[in-house]
Amino acid sequence: MGEATLTPIAELPAHELRKIIVAACAGTLIEWYDFFVFGSLSSTTASQFYKTGTPDGDLIAWLAAYAVGFLFRPFGAVVFGYLGDKIGRKFTFTFTIVTMGVSTTLCGCLPTYANIGVTAGVLLIILRIVQGLAIGGEYGGAATYIAEHCPQHATATGGLCLSLIMILIFRQALGTDNWTSFGWRFPFIFSVILVAAALYIRLKMKESPIFIEAKEAGKTTKNPIIESFVRPYNLYYVCISLFGATMGQGVVWYTAQFYSLTFIQSTLKTPLTDSYLIILIACFLGLPGFVLVGYLSDNYGRKPFILGGMLLGAVLFYPCYLGLNNFRPYENNVANSSLRTNYSPAMMGFIVWIMVCFVNLVYGPMAAFLVELFPTSIRYTSMSLPYHIGNGVFGGLVPVIAVTIATNTGNIFGGLFFPIGIAAGCFLIAVAVTPETLGADIMKMDAAGRKGETPAAANDLNEVTAVDEYIVAK
Repeated sequence: MGEATLTPIAELPAHELRKIIVAACAGTLIEWYDFFVFGSLSSTTASQFYKTGTPDGDLIAWLAAYAVGFLFRPFGAVVFGYLGDKIGRKFTFTFTIVTMGVSTTLCGCLPTYANIGVTAGVLLIILRIVQGLAIGGEYGGAATYIAEHCPQHATATGGLCLSLIMILIFRQALGTDNWTSFGWRFPFIFSVILVAAALYIRLKMKESPIFIEAKEAGKTTKNPIIESFVRPYNLYYVCISLFGATMGQGVVWYTAQFYSLTFIQSTLKTPLTDSYLIILIACFLGLPGFVLVGYLSDNYGRKPFILGGMLLGAVLFYPCYLGLNNFRPYENNVANSSLRTNYSPAMMGFIVWIMVCFVNLVYGPMAAFLVELFPTSIRYTSMSLPYHIGNGVFGGLVPVIAVTIATNTGNIFGGLFFPIGIAAGCFLIAVAVTPETLGADIMKMDAAGRKGETPAAANDLNEVTAVDEYIVAK
């Protein structure tokens, strides 16, 4: 084993830490690109694969196919979390990026409904399932790997930005007709180049030193799934991380950055290029906020910022969407050649940026919070499942649930009550039970929720065992 592999984190030079963070984040950003390019193309490709009789029905079918990937993320979290805690972080998230890249590229090669009928939509769903399984293993692995060297990253929003950039480039270069006919395939196929670069980077990365030391010391668990989800003490903290953190984070993220794109494009009928630029610029300007909030959370704690993001989302999402509607391009949201005098892409972008600031607050400290909540032996597994249920199920279903509610009720804002209710409920739970994790020593933690101030103290372990027995008895 190389000496560099076992170098204590505190002794790693700054340039080595930067290389580790850039290498891990580059791969993760590309994997999020693969995941989000599918959703970003909804207005162009929905009717290419689904024919329900109405454009709204085609969109709902496409968003439902998109949602399938989210529903399978928790399964990927369990499978790859198990492998990550047993085999290692590097192998697992190297495998996930290859899986994601292959499935995304195949999305761009699929025949459409016009060629093979309903089979096209079925094949698309199968590829979405593979994508969901892959991304389910990605976040926990990358977040754990980076945090076991040095925390903080914001690659999900970066992946969304990258997907929007590629869509805009290909659409402008090919023109409207070619884009609608075949150009939409290129952002999917472009994934081959990105994944090849990411794979090269990841193969050069070394395994997490904390994981290696834990494995050599015999501190890894025989079955991280049982340890995480059967042992009552750890399961308690898994539930807290879901219902008191990631559930609210998920709906805030997808309402602010993804459903806003669907709302602007499909409900307000904003011109396609304008709509992509509105979201792209707002998200790009919001990227530094993740770093800023991460830095502040290192000094003032994770919980206050997470609570602030959920509360602001619950209170201000409705007014923000009213603002988007106020600056819409067309009267009665019917596209025609005459734009409203009040139409303002700049103001729409500003409103989306405000919502991205909510995401900064709730997402910026989240990786550090989850990493600090669980010990090395079960960290990958324990943080992955609640993250992907919170983001994949609660957050990922926001677009399809919101569009379905709005379509069936005739109220374009009706779908907002789902994410608003989830964010508000999660905020109340977090106030009551979610712990502050700042100050946790992730190298010394023996069980979930233990900050590890003292090295593996027998009293700590006895206390955890006593809590296990108490919970089981109750």
